[in-house]
Amino acid sequence: MIKKIFLVILVAILLVSALTWYKFLSPKTAFAGERKYLYIRTSQATKQAVLDSIATDSILSNPSDFEWLAEKMDYWQRIKPGRYQIKQGESVLDIVRKLRNGSHTPVNLVINKLRLPQDLAKLVGKNFEVDSSSVIQWLDSAGTDHFHKIIPNTYSFPWTYSTTRIFKKLNEEYDKWWKEEERLEKAKAKGYTPEQVYTIASIVEEESNNADDKLKIASVYFNRLQRGMPLQADPTIRYALKNFTMNRVYYKDLEVPSPYNTYRNPGLPPGPICTPSPTTIDAVLDAPVTDYLFFVANADLMGGSTFTSNLADHNRAAKIYQDSLSAWLLRKAAKQKAAADSLAKASRS
Repeated sequence: MIKKIFLVILVAILLVSALTWYKFLSPKTAFAGERKYLYIRTSQATKQAVLDSIATDSILSNPSDFEWLAEKMDYWQRIKPGRYQIKQGESVLDIVRKLRNGSHTPVNLVINKLRLPQDLAKLVGKNFEVDSSSVIQWLDSAGTDHFHKIIPNTYSFPWTYSTTRIFKKLNEEYDKWWKEEERLEKAKAKGYTPEQVYTIASIVEEESNNADDKLKIASVYFNRLQRGMPLQADPTIRYALKNFTMNRVYYKDLEVPSPYNTYRNPGLPPGPICTPSPTTIDAVLDAPVTDYLFFVANADLMGGSTFTSNLADHNRAAKIYQDSLSAWLLRKAAKQKAAADSLAKASRS
């Protein structure tokens, strides 16, 4: 009899263990991909909001098991906002532990070339809890100088970081970057502040992707500034017009009434026209001493430039380039027209 009771108890224990394993320790994710993210907003760190997110995003096959275990593990009293990576095949216990411990997954904010504060606001709003409109409002009140102190790179932040904390970190990294590689000393040796070098680099960034040309272009701008000549940089006109797709700047465009118009205003514009890459800033800091005062894109339209030290040589090179560009634009228009005519003919047949 005792033996029989023991067997019954043993079977019961095994059944309970098996059920417990199945409900809480076996894989219980309900999605097909490798991972999903569970977002718990700071303003909605409630039990219902967590359960709604789990259900809406189909994270678990049986949310009720999660709710029960979360209650037993006192999770509902210690909800931590954040972005949590849920991997395919995780158990309910894995997920409850992750959330209770606040083991959130940081966001990698990849900053490349940005031209306007609105561009960064959209990028931040897309990747973080804050929305883009609040970022713009913050910049309007705190000052766009914060936008002008960013070194393009990949930065890691918690998803819940506020706009203030994001920019504080970005600006700290900016200051740290300038202290490396004797960059402050290089800027001082050229007679410019880091902010002025950054502004020059932003123009060089928009002028060319050619590493060797960037060094020479920077030397052109330094030479012009030293001689009191206007920079006459076409990228500043595009920035003033907020038209970044222009293939060509026309004489009428040079009349735009903007402090960024370097054809009408001497010296540097009031700030950078984009966030220049670290390599471009270094190119400006390492710009060689030359007698170049002019440059124009090569006629082969392959990205290189022709540099000259007098206006007559520059005008000749510019005429060759303009003729080549005009011919290219005509060929492009002809191809587009031919493609449109072919499409129209096909639709009629």
